[in-house]
Amino acid sequence: MRAYIPQISNLLNGVWEGLPFLLPEFILTITFLMTIFSGIARKEKSTLTWCFTFIGITLAGITAVMQRFSPAVEPVFFGMILPDTHGATLKALVSVVCLLFCVFVYYNQPLRKHPKKIDDLLSVLLAIHIGLNLMVVAVNWLMAYITIEMVSIGSYIMVAYLSRNNKQSEAAMKYVLFGTVCSAIMLYGLSFFYGYTGSLNFVDPKHLASLMSMPLPVFIVAALFVLTGIGFKLSFVPFHFWSPDVYQGAATPVTAFLSTAPKVGAIMLLGRFVLAWSQSTVALPMPLFYLLAVVAIISMLLGNLVAIRQSNMKRMMAYSSIGHTGFLVMIILTDAERSFPILFFFLVSYVVMNMGVFMLADYLEEKFGFTEITQYEGLGRSNPLIMGVLTLFMVSLVGLPPTVGFVAKLLTFSAVLNAYESNTNPVWLFLLITGAITTVVALFFYFKIPLQAFLKNTNMEPKQSGTMNGLLIVAFLLCLLTLLFGIFPAFLLDLL
Repeated sequence: MRAYIPQISNLLNGVWEGLPFLLPEFILTITFLMTIFSGIARKEKSTLTWCFTFIGITLAGITAVMQRFSPAVEPVFFGMILPDTHGATLKALVSVVCLLFCVFVYYNQPLRKHPKKIDDLLSVLLAIHIGLNLMVVAVNWLMAYITIEMVSIGSYIMVAYLSRNNKQSEAAMKYVLFGTVCSAIMLYGLSFFYGYTGSLNFVDPKHLASLMSMPLPVFIVAALFVLTGIGFKLSFVPFHFWSPDVYQGAATPVTAFLSTAPKVGAIMLLGRFVLAWSQSTVALPMPLFYLLAVVAIISMLLGNLVAIRQSNMKRMMAYSSIGHTGFLVMIILTDAERSFPILFFFLVSYVVMNMGVFMLADYLEEKFGFTEITQYEGLGRSNPLIMGVLTLFMVSLVGLPPTVGFVAKLLTFSAVLNAYESNTNPVWLFLLITGAITTVVALFFYFKIPLQAFLKNTNMEPKQSGTMNGLLIVAFLLCLLTLLFGIFPAFLLDLL
């Protein structure tokens, strides 16, 4: 028994050294427990749980920002996580998304009046937040799988918790079934990786060298299986089937959250795996490079082309999300380390644009019952401010100046062009051309909204909006950021 005492001591030292880097997660865990107890003891109109959640997420975000100035150099917790500057930056971004979701829920009357209330929903949000924080710093396949499961299970609960009809229940069931299958496939692929390498640390050069020693067909199959789990969270092709139905069937605040926060964590996880090859002596395997390039190209094409045929606002945004995922994958292929500022800028722009669109869409749905794009006819005359802001978000999603979306796509195309000049691989040209073509295609479905609102002649009675509420104010602030970051992008880039 005495022989194990030094090992126990080393284990405790390893845990103790890693604890300071998990301060945001400790804050979220304490907040999670507080929201559970406050939810049990809540009164009918109590906002105590919401206040606990908002304060806890804010503190977690502040501590994440502070961690940027004292990052870890080597992985901690026995090589499970790497809380570096990039991870701390994305933790702060996840906190911002969660805060926006809290505001969204607070001003959403259908959720506030739901028989189940929002207390448990906010507790689930905190659990997902912890999973996302760990996902952006994970450098071990086991930790990556656990965090994906934390986020996935919480997302299932979010979608199903507020279901009111058969359509929403069907969307939740599809989400659960598809996610469960993808999770099992990913775990099977990880068993191949571990069986051939004897390690799960995917930033370890020995692990990467052992992967290269695998038979090529086995490596391709295992990589496909592993990418299944990551692709499910990113909803890139061919793991996108769940997103249109879930986006349409879920409550709009939940849809806005699912379209943004999980993508931040999943793209960083994939980026760390791709970056690990460039930082080691082993080059990224060409089959894996071509596989991700094909995924990016098809995601951009399918997402934007199918979006043209959509008439429902949330389904259109679902396919828009798939198209933007192709851009994210394209960014990490260029050079994950040097392109991290571009990746972060693109993620911030995507969060600002998507959250703003869903907030305004939810406002129009709640006030007028409008869910179809054709129902927006004439709203530009009766509600010029709201539809003008929504149009500006559409302009940014297309990637036109002077918005943040234009700068994000310009930086992406510049990174791809630089990559082509470095090694002249024709794949880069295909990525660049596809990105440019799909940006033009995006005009045809994003601009359907201003077309209906401002240019369609209608005999319908003008719909007057209600009083200005906090949700509209937040949406207008996001619109202001869309212009500010588009005109002065250095504000964001200088942070990195």
